[in-house]
Amino acid sequence: MAGNVTSLFRGTAAHSPSMAALTREGDGAGPVDFCIPCNPYFPTPAMFDELAGRLREIITYYPSSADTITSELCSLLQLPPQCVAMGNGSTELITWIDHLLVRESLAIPVPTFGRWTDQPMETGKRVDMFPLQESTGFALDLASYAKFIRSRGTKVAVICNPNNPDGGFLPRQSVIQFMDAMADLDLVVIDESFLEFADAESEPSVVEDAVMRPNVIVLRSLGKNFGLHGIRFGYMVANPSLAGKVRSMLPKWNLNSFAETVVFMLKNHGKEYMESLHMVRRDRLDMARQLSALPGLTIYPSQGNFLFVRLPVGAEGTVVRDRLLTEHRILVRECGNKVGSSSRFLRLVVRPQSDVRRLVAGLEQVLFGSRQETAVPELSNGTGYGSGTAMVDRLVGATNGAGMQGLAAQANAWPGQPAPAVPQPVAAAAPQPSLPSAPQPRPAASPYPAQQPAAAPGYPAPQQPLAAQGYPAPQPASWPAAAQSPGAMPAQMPPAAMQAPAPSPGLQPAAQTGMPGMAGGASMGAQGGLTAAQVRGRTQPEPPPPQPSGGWGAVGAMLYNQAG
Repeated sequence: MAGNVTSLFRGTAAHSPSMAALTREGDGAGPVDFCIPCNPYFPTPAMFDELAGRLREIITYYPSSADTITSELCSLLQLPPQCVAMGNGSTELITWIDHLLVRESLAIPVPTFGRWTDQPMETGKRVDMFPLQESTGFALDLASYAKFIRSRGTKVAVICNPNNPDGGFLPRQSVIQFMDAMADLDLVVIDESFLEFADAESEPSVVEDAVMRPNVIVLRSLGKNFGLHGIRFGYMVANPSLAGKVRSMLPKWNLNSFAETVVFMLKNHGKEYMESLHMVRRDRLDMARQLSALPGLTIYPSQGNFLFVRLPVGAEGTVVRDRLLTEHRILVRECGNKVGSSSRFLRLVVRPQSDVRRLVAGLEQVLFGSRQETAVPELSNGTGYGSGTAMVDRLVGATNGAGMQGLAAQANAWPGQPAPAVPQPVAAAAPQPSLPSAPQPRPAASPYPAQQPAAAPGYPAPQQPLAAQGYPAPQPASWPAAAQSPGAMPAQMPPAAMQAPAPSPGLQPAAQTGMPGMAGGASMGAQGGLTAAQVRGRTQPEPPPPQPSGGWGAVGAMLYNQAG
């Protein structure tokens, strides 16, 4: 298998080889999967037994129509069916959104999910890529992103929340503020494919806000949340005009019988689903703590079911990936082929503690196994760490034009020396202006460029200001400054207080990464350990998981309104 590993990954462009291909190369034995972002605790063994018992029936007969399956899902989500379109995976919906609703250009922060950059380019659209900076922990500054969109004249804006691969999180009120600032665009897409795994807010989704706006679509995944990527099902939520336009183009039987069977099973397994999310969040904390014990690794704050990890200086991600796979039967996601990233970064999916111990042992062996020589090649010329940098130069140069060159150089601006043996403190990011504690009049110079709301076809334009309709008026997109802790912090931890800003009646977004006390999304160094507040975005002890009495109704629309 070792001889075929590199060719398998080279043939997958911006993605990874399928598990089926890897299993075939491994004589029928698949690796431990830290690559595919899937819920490892759902479905339950009993649910799998039920599916297995019905296998002949499932694969023999046609499924019901997509409308029937969508209606059942909407009864769980407590959403009107006319606002929902289900697809054969979220990528099918991304494809139709591009074909139907993207006229000439689309803006997307990078690095991110590859289909958001690849799909529009494949149909000849201009993709305006907004580079997230490693120096700020890949945090997305929405005000800067909005100015970038205005300067480029982009027609469609996309936000992934949490973002893939870094897990960066945006508070709900900040996203709503951005949607309203971009009300004159053709379309705003909020991709919430991984939001079920977030716990920084009690109600982080903007689904209910999207259906009341003329140009907003929220995209949600089911395969990731339910641990069933192979079934290929997801859904989008929008106002009836937008949702109906996409739904009218989908085949009558675009959803398969496995998807139908699972959707109709869910009403009896709400409690198990909630418990699975709680266990993933628990494991995210434990996994970050275990990885932080390895010297030189940097683990970024995440609200997804994965962690974004920067390898030590000199570590080549493709070498680490291939050796983990061939020597330890561990599959990881090397991010050199993600636009805006490089081969020095890995995305590691959250898995149970026993698997994480195997991963840590494998990384330790690959990175530090030999005391006589480095375990991975040290790059002497300092020109790049992998395939991702060349892709950044090529794609950014071809789509963004002047002013965007040099992204690869920014991506490669790593520290020049290996991590010291003795942990050193990481400097906190520079404080940024906070929002006022109470609603204030909009300043003359808003961080968001001016916009003119426009009604979508078939959807009436608002006749009153948003505030008069019950929507909060947009406020300046500044972020809470990191409060300085009076005491010393552990080594390699940002000297920031672990206390969130007090809530106010106005728009007051939390820290962009969902990590109170980490201004600008500063990264966390190795060896210092991680607190629950840092990893989970909480300042109080975590509440116990909900205990519904039965079915989905007891916990109320948990698929899109849940962050237990």
